[in-house]
This record gives sequence, C-alpha cells and structure tokens, in this order.
Amino acid sequence: MKRREFITKSGIVSAGLIAGTSTLGAFSKNIGSNSTINIGVIGCGNRGGGLISVLNQIEGVQVSAVCDILPFNLENGLKRTQNKAKAYTDYQKLLDNKTVDAILIATPFSTHATIAIDALDAGKHVYCEKTMAKGFNGIEELVKKVTASKTIFQTGHQYHSSKLYKHVVNMIQNGDIGEVASIECQWNRNGNWRRPVADPSLERAINWRMYREYSGGLVAELCSHQIDFAHWLLGENPKKIMGTGGINFWKDGRETFDNIHLLYEYPCGVKASFTCLTSNALGDYQIKVQGSKGTIQLDYTKAWIYHEKRHETKLGDVDGVSGATASPYLQGKGFAIEVDHIEPSKQALMDFRDCILNNQQPISNVYTGAETAKAVQLSLDAMYEETIQYWK
Repeated sequence: MKRREFITKSGIVSAGLIAGTSTLGAFSKNIGSNSTINIGVIGCGNRGGGLISVLNQIEGVQVSAVCDILPFNLENGLKRTQNKAKAYTDYQKLLDNKTVDAILIATPFSTHATIAIDALDAGKHVYCEKTMAKGFNGIEELVKKVTASKTIFQTGHQYHSSKLYKHVVNMIQNGDIGEVASIECQWNRNGNWRRPVADPSLERAINWRMYREYSGGLVAELCSHQIDFAHWLLGENPKKIMGTGGINFWKDGRETFDNIHLLYEYPCGVKASFTCLTSNALGDYQIKVQGSKGTIQLDYTKAWIYHEKRHETKLGDVDGVSGATASPYLQGKGFAIEVDHIEPSKQALMDFRDCILNNQQPISNVYTGAETAKAVQLSLDAMYEETIQYWK
C-alpha cells in the first residue's frame, strides 16, 4: 500500500494534512518570523548532547532548557549550552516552562511516545528522534495525538531532510537508473556498543540499547534510517518482511542482537536488504540502489552513479553529476553526484525551525515516521519470533 493510500484508508488524517508542505491549524503559541525559538532538549546523552551543539550553530533557535535523569548527562548537556540553559531532572517540569516553545526528544526508544504526547498536550512543537515510537500501540496513540494537535511534529530521520538524498530520490524516480530492481543497505561497525557503568544499578539506564524492554536494537537505532529511505524512494510500504539475527559475538548478557539481516519485499516487486554488523566495519554505512540502466550508491554525505553498459550517459547530461571518481566501496569508476548540501542533522533541525515559523508539515513527519516505526516493529517480530511478517 502506498503512503497516500495508507494515510487515507487508515482514517487517521484528512487529505489536507497529507502533503509535505500543507498548512496546519493555528498554533497555540504565536512565534513571529523574527523571534527566537526556545528549545528544551530532553535526553542529553550522546545523541541529545550532540544535537545541542548542532542547535547552537543554527540562527533563530536557542537551547533554553535541558533535562536528563542521569547527572553526568545533564551536566554534559548544560555545559554544551555554556551553562545558559535551565536544567531539569523531571521532564514534566520542563514542559511546564511556558517560555519553552519546542521540545527535542533524545531519550531511550521506549519513552518516545509518552514524552511526545505529554509535550503535545503542553502545546509544544516536537522534534522526536528516530525511531518515532516503540510498539504498535505507542505508534497509533502518537499519530492520533499529533493529528489532533495544532503544533509541529517532526520525526528525526535526518536523511529525509538531506538535499543530496532528495536529489538522488528525484533522479531515481525520474528514471535515471531505469527500473529499480534492488535496494541493498548496510551499516556495519566494529564495537560492542556498550558504555562503561560505574554503578551497577545504572546498567539498564546507561546501556538501555542492550535490553529489549527499552530498545529496538540495531534495527531501530541504525537501520531505521535506511528503511525510511526505501519507503520514501518507492512510495510504498513493504508487503512482506523476513529477518534473522543473533548474539554471536558480544556474549555479554545483552538481549538485543549484535547482528541483523532483513529482507523486505515491496508491492512493486523491489526487494530491499538491510544488514547491520557490530563485529566488522568494512563498508561502514552505504545504500546501493540498482536499476536496469545503472546503480546509485550513497554514503552519509556523498553519492555516485554507475551506468550499465549501453546506458552510459555523457558527462553533463544529468543535472548534478560531475566527473568520474572512484567510490571507496565499489570497483571501477562512477560519476560523483554533486549537490550543495550541509550535514543532514543540521539540515533537519533547520527544517524543524522553518516548519515552526512557516506553519508547515515537515517532510519527515508523524505519518512517514509511523510507517518506518511499524516496519521496525515488524522486523523485530520477524527476527524474534522467526516468522514472516506481513504488512496489515
């Protein structure tokens, strides 16, 4: 089922909210175009703390509040604001702060839906880190809440905001590599993903990614970005999901898998694979889209096009494509796809700012985020239950 069909048939939202730039209802807060947006960051660990540094670089926004239940994370977040923000250990008290306009949620996966719903009830705009919500009930409740809300909600799949990725999606949808047959994705690392714990009582709070109660493991934390890309590119959800994984290398008491291998089948016939390893980093992050006329490969910030024989394109025939260069991951030479763009997380946060100021639906919104979150849950069910999962 394609996105528009999914949204329409689900009865979740009226057609007026489907378009990526549709105008939303009147805000509960009036923020002028020349005003500074005060953002509260809930969750100041590696991701949340890193995003504070990114927000510091963006004109028109200010991190005015930070919150974390772990003292060292809170100290880290506060330090990144040059100790100018107000610090909280209870996110509800941060939400009570009337001067805070928007919330960035970078907490454990299992808490996303609850915190986001509370923030929306408090009249705050919300940027919710990926994956949007854990479990089908959390996804459905959050979608309903956002649909009834008058504030902006953006899901933190930052590559959805990348101008390079948008350009590549347009190239593929315009037929530059012919008919798409396959999407191959990987995100490989070599490391145990574990953080040191001085106090054993904090093990689950610090290493929450290791435990199924709180985490979707590698699927939710890494592969979800590439799953989101595949849905975006094809404009439809997978009809069938298969997968396997295991704890085969880091046998340290973790519950989430240290390697995963997923295979999606889409209604259009395209097959997409998603692999994530934690014991071998060759190739790192990459997406490879193979079509009848060529292949496009993406990494974090670069892209190349490789033409099939008899379908070579002269230099300059394709907008945004420059001279032949060697990709570090594929043999031979491809044409580098050159597009002016900035780091995806920064672009995503700039988009969040602009959507608040212009009263627009983000491109990575609650509906695209929900589709990816559902695919993540089906992937976990396929692996944990050793079954084939079908999109309902």
